Amino acid sequence: MARMATHVITGAGSGIGAAVARRLHARGDDLVLHARDAGRAKELAAGFPGARTLVGDLADPDKLSWAFSHQTLPDRVDSLLHVAGVVDLGDVGDLTPKSWRHQLNVNLIAPAELTRHFLPQLRAARGHVVFVNSGAGLTAHAGWSAYAASKHGLKALADSLRQEEHAAGVRVTSVYPGRTASPMQAKVHQQEGKDYDASRWIDPESVATTILMALDLPRDAEVNDLTVRPGR
Repeated sequence: MARMATHVITGAGSGIGAAVARRLHARGDDLVLHARDAGRAKELAAGFPGARTLVGDLADPDKLSWAFSHQTLPDRVDSLLHVAGVVDLGDVGDLTPKSWRHQLNVNLIAPAELTRHFLPQLRAARGHVVFVNSGAGLTAHAGWSAYAASKHGLKALADSLRQEEHAAGVRVTSVYPGRTASPMQAKVHQQEGKDYDASRWIDPESVATTILMALDLPRDAEVNDLTVRPGR
């Protein structure tokens, strides 16, 4: 019988992360779902029977190593899926260092720290790291400076990691979704002072389909960068 793959996923509680987790769970793969606290971990475990959880606050990456040292990490990791993210819009003239740090911590430094922790398992499995980036990781617009900076940095992290780990057989993919119907998008519209209509934007399931395509690609190929735009 074929061995099921093991996936570590951040952001599995909603949106794109939840869609990816549901698809992988439905096909019988093993899931290790990251949660910011024990209460959230309990919710995720109830939603995905058989899944393991890993607790640590992405907003405080300095403490992730300590948090993980008190938990059992998976022996094997076939993919590490960075889906969690935060957004706080504002003009450069208005954003505070606290807002900059929060977005950089969650969107960039925490993914780097998680990747560092799981690289030994990823190398052993010739695994895959997927960074769910954003259209803002390619183009920055007014009001989006801190978020776009964190996502531009995430692209740099992925590009460097890809070159560093290619010889070890670790594949690295960045996915750049346009506006996707998710709780984060609802928050963005609220910050922009606009009405939110989910039907106008990409369904998280569609982004999940692209991520699974990259994961399931035969070993002779690697998707480096994948841009997904609203089709309607």
